[in-house]
Amino acid sequence: MHIRIMKSEDLPACAEILCSVYNNELWKCRWSKEKAVEYLTEFYHSQKFLGYVMEEKDAVFGAIFVHEKVWWNNSEVFVEEMFVSPKLQRKGYGTMLLKQVEDYVKEKGLAGITLSTNKYAPAPNFYRKNGFEVSEHVMFMYKKM
Repeated sequence: MHIRIMKSEDLPACAEILCSVYNNELWKCRWSKEKAVEYLTEFYHSQKFLGYVMEEKDAVFGAIFVHEKVWWNNSEVFVEEMFVSPKLQRKGYGTMLLKQVEDYVKEKGLAGITLSTNKYAPAPNFYRKNGFEVSEHVMFMYKKM
């Protein structure tokens, strides 16, 4: 198993993993592979994108999609997506992907890492275990149309 910088050729494999992770009763998503490829490709082509894949024997089984965001006092990294194949979850691979991003943040001298996630899924506990805290000064809002 090793982690490497993502390449555009990895996007279809990442889309398959995204579908396998989120198309279930817990997350209640209904991704098609085509829509997932389109979604991840948009991140891949965004300015200041950084992505890593985790692979073994040339097979991708996890990925993290982040991008660097400019902020007034110090830039930060925002996690857009992170996923590990369901059969390989709870083995420390997600933590390893986060560590790769943490190393990048430290190397660049950035402020930190931010993200948003579904508070009703297991993800918040995973992020807390990895040192993330609920922000007291930021609120995620949306308007349903």
